[in-house]
Formats: sequence, C-alpha cells, structure tokens
Amino acid sequence: MMSSLTLRVLLLPVLVAQALAVRLRALKLPEAAGPRQGVEGFGPPLRLLIVGDSSAAGVGVDSQTQALTGRLVADLARDFTVHWRLEARTGATTGHMLRHLRRLDLGPVDVAVTALGVNDVTRQVPLRRWRRQQAALAALFLSLGARQIWRSGLPPMQDFRLLPRPLRDVLGARARIFDAALNHDSFGPMHRLPFDPQRLDPSGLAADGFHPGAPIYAAWAGDLAREIRQRA
Repeated sequence: MMSSLTLRVLLLPVLVAQALAVRLRALKLPEAAGPRQGVEGFGPPLRLLIVGDSSAAGVGVDSQTQALTGRLVADLARDFTVHWRLEARTGATTGHMLRHLRRLDLGPVDVAVTALGVNDVTRQVPLRRWRRQQAALAALFLSLGARQIWRSGLPPMQDFRLLPRPLRDVLGARARIFDAALNHDSFGPMHRLPFDPQRLDPSGLAADGFHPGAPIYAAWAGDLAREIRQRA
C-alpha cells in the first residue's frame, strides 16, 4: 500500500518535511580512507571492479581495509592475485555511476560488484528508468569481459530506525519493489546477492545508525567471496 503513487502524493508534504529533517540532523560520516586500486595476493589473476554509493565507498568505517572492498580483496587474495579497483561516491545513483564509468578507461574486468539503489529510491528515480540503467551498467561490464556480475540487494529500509514514519514505510515499500526487480532481472552472469535483514542489528551499524559498520562489511564481503569462488 505504501508504494501506491496516490498515497505518496497525498503524503508528499509530510515526506518532504521528514526527509529534510533527517538530512539536517543526520551525522555526516566521511568515506573510508585508503587506496582505491591495487594488486594483492597470489594465484590465478582475478580482475575485480567494485562500483557503488556510500556503502561501497566505505562510509561508516575509518579505513578501506575495514570496508567492503578491503575485506573482499583480502579474502579473495588467499586464492587469487587480485587486480582490484573501487569506483564509488557518496550519494551516487545508478545513473550517476553509469555516466562516471563511461568516461573512464577501466580495462578488462573478470568480476564486477555493485552496491547501488538506495539513492535511486530516496531520490524517487522511476523504476523503469532504474532497470534500464542497471541493464546498461551490466552491458558495460560484459563489454569489458566480466564473467560474474554481483548486484548487492537493497536493504529493508522500513527497518532503518533513523527514518521516521511514514517516510520509513514509504521508502521501505519502494526498496522492496526495486529489490524484486533486481532479482527478476539478474540471470546468466548477473547475480543478485540478497541483503540479510538480521545484519541491521544496531551493534553492527555505523555511528550514524544508517550505514554499515565493520561487522556488516565483513559479513557482506564474506558472502561475496564465497559466491565468487564457487563460480571462478
């Protein structure tokens, strides 16, 4: 029901006021410090590209070694020589990141990992446009030789305690729709990695109560590493 366009229009003044209030009072955390590309490990070469928003950029922890990329590279480096690169920006939507990547010389890619969608939900990007942009992003990775494309599932935004109601419920309903579309559109070399809602325990979140903390990044990276290995 909360995904109904009519209801969202009726609630618009309340939703806008709540969204502005959240932005004003939310703790602003920086992106994790550290290099965003390198080579690590021993074994067969694995060219890894990580793309996304603030969660991919490591907001919520101090160093990239604690963030998704650092944890994932360290895990995979036990079996591969990982040539890795991170392209992530706080606030990035899928469209923003697609335009950014098209301007870069990314070189060949074996495995691509994305963490995109939350900003598309909060910025009211139409679902059809988002699906087209996700397809275009996958096509770009495939043109670079990607054999695996891992799309991180959207979190259950209705459980984000930082967000007041009804804003939380409306965003949660849209996030569920986007995540279901991502699941439907992921086939062949494209895979959706579901978000485990049990990881939203406050003890695992960053200080802002919104971004992942070190425990969530570690679990997320562990899930990805296991899946990547199984298909390498």
